[in-house]
Amino acid sequence: MKKIITLMGCVVLLALSACTKQYVTPGTTNQTVYANIVTSNWTPYTDNNGSKSYEAPINVGLISNNFAQAGGIIVAISYDGGNTYEQLPEVYANVSYSYTYNAGNVTLYAQSADGTTAVQPTLPIKVKIILVDSN
Repeated sequence: MKKIITLMGCVVLLALSACTKQYVTPGTTNQTVYANIVTSNWTPYTDNNGSKSYEAPINVGLISNNFAQAGGIIVAISYDGGNTYEQLPEVYANVSYSYTYNAGNVTLYAQSADGTTAVQPTLPIKVKIILVDSN
C-alpha cells in the first residue's frame, strides 16, 4: 500500500512540475481621445419612442466600422476641466447622461434624471473617450 501511495505521489508531483505558465501581454492599441463640449453644442433630440433629450455629437475618426463592431468604448465626463471624471451613464446635478457610438461618431445625450424631459447642460464639459481594442 505504501508503494502505491508513494508512486501516486511521485506521479502527481511530476505532473504538477511539468506545467508551465503562459503570460499574455495585452495589446497597446487602446487610445484616448478628448473633446470639449460647450453649451451651444447641445441640440434638441427626439428618439423613435418620442423621448426627448439633448444631444451633442463628437466626431471620432478613429472609430472605423470594424472597430465599432469589435472594439469597445468607455466615455467619461468632467465638469472641472479634467481633474475628476464621471464614467457614463451617469446622473450629475439631476441630469442623466448617456451615449451611443457608431463609425466615426460618439453622441452624448442629456435628459432629466427621471427621463421625462430634455435638459440642456449649462456648463462646459470635458469628455474623455477611451477606445478599447479587442480581438
